[in-house]
Amino acid sequence: MTHDDSAQSLPDIVQPGLSILFCGINPGLQAASTGHHFAGRGNRFWKVLHRAGFTNDEFRPENDRQLLIHGYGLTAAVARPTARADQLSKAEIQAAAAQFELKIRHYAPRFIAFLGKMALAEMTGQRDIEWGLQARDFGGARAWVLPNPSGLNRSFSLDALVSAYRELRLATESSTQTGLARFS
Repeated sequence: MTHDDSAQSLPDIVQPGLSILFCGINPGLQAASTGHHFAGRGNRFWKVLHRAGFTNDEFRPENDRQLLIHGYGLTAAVARPTARADQLSKAEIQAAAAQFELKIRHYAPRFIAFLGKMALAEMTGQRDIEWGLQARDFGGARAWVLPNPSGLNRSFSLDALVSAYRELRLATESSTQTGLARFS
């Protein structure tokens, strides 16, 4: 399989110390061509994020950098854009693991939220990954697995996605309150 080196990668939206760094498997072609995360028409990420209470308004992809104001960021496990995540090979995801883990250690988010099980499974060799908080951290961050909001993922309704994402939001708020209580 040949890789199209002309396909541009999608820049991360990240800064040190975020509450949550949302991690897609890899950018879609439309996201990479526009330079904005979750730009595909069928992607439900922005709608789910808003309905789960992460943002007061439903962001448009071109406003993706505003997530930083809320303490959230966006990245991808593999930089190469594809039309569908299943166009990545397991070896390609595994090859990205060490560099990706270094990125997470460098930026030190409290939570790394994997959108789907595939990237975490291939990067860690774990096979029995459950939804939600993981037993093991990833790159020093608490790892959480959420359903992928892609329009191609019809295993989860919009309501089911919102419920899963809300659980993460509530857990991060709870851990923030617990952390603040220790220092007061």
